[in-house]
Amino acid sequence: MLTATLTTTPRDDYVEFELTVENQGDESVTLSFRDARRAEFVVSDAAGDGEVWRWSDGRMFAQMLGSETLDAGESMTFEGVWDDPVPGEYVAIGELAAADADADAETHFSVESV
Repeated sequence: MLTATLTTTPRDDYVEFELTVENQGDESVTLSFRDARRAEFVVSDAAGDGEVWRWSDGRMFAQMLGSETLDAGESMTFEGVWDDPVPGEYVAIGELAAADADADAETHFSVESV
């Protein structure tokens, strides 16, 4: 069983995202990926006005199949950065990009005026 936690760290001119996926099961899990992307980060306006940023937008990923194995009790952390965010209240979702497993987490955060 995979579980996910998402941490956001607002800085002066960017926000760091860390999605940690942990295998809480008793056996190893092999995750299959369709390309080099391992995770996705999506930020929406906390007021419900829709998506304001997506980590993968404008990025190119190597088109190669890949896999990662998570042993029982092991975790992996994936990182992303949102540059120059507009001040406001947001909801972030971090999602594992595996083709054969689901793990996602959500958190609320604020970006203050600098």
